[in-house]
Amino acid sequence: MTEPLIPVFDLGGVFVDWDPMYLFRKLFTTEEEAQWFGDTICTKDWNLEFDAGDIYAEGVARLITRFPRYWREIQAYDTRWKETIGGIFQGTVGIHNELIEAEIPTFAITNFSWEKWVSVLDEWSFLEKFDGVVVSGLEKMVKPDPRIFRLFCDRYGLAPESCVFIDDNRANVVSARAVGMEAIHFTSPEALRAELIGLGLPLKN
Repeated sequence: MTEPLIPVFDLGGVFVDWDPMYLFRKLFTTEEEAQWFGDTICTKDWNLEFDAGDIYAEGVARLITRFPRYWREIQAYDTRWKETIGGIFQGTVGIHNELIEAEIPTFAITNFSWEKWVSVLDEWSFLEKFDGVVVSGLEKMVKPDPRIFRLFCDRYGLAPESCVFIDDNRANVVSARAVGMEAIHFTSPEALRAELIGLGLPLKN
């Protein structure tokens, strides 16, 4: 009997509804101002620097030197970071729990600041249920860099072909496939459940 594929999850957008706009809308009076701030100042590229290992206090201080009039809002990106979380996708948590009950090993590869990763361990109980996690901020490399997938396989002694990677970002899915993994583009917990069942994972219909 063929062993089932080993699920390897992304976190943001798969388990966690993360969007800085949740915070920005609280900092500005209009949607246009909030969107401008996200597009121009606290951008996705800037956030990726923390995912690659930058320290929040330093990154925030550097950005404030460029935009001092927005020091309060920039600082809030650090001090009120948890307000960028809209909630947890309970459907994904349910899938994860079923896999664990079926004694299927589960792992994660996440673009995540190591500081913020540590800060949510006591709140997101699903994190401690993984058999291992690769956090980009600790490795100083971010998806879709193929090296992070190879590092994961080397660290946990897994062949890429034995894994199915799940991510909401198409570029990361393409990169995982390029290193030999099966990969699923996540759109919803319901669609994920169906796709995993189709790959032979022991989940309820």
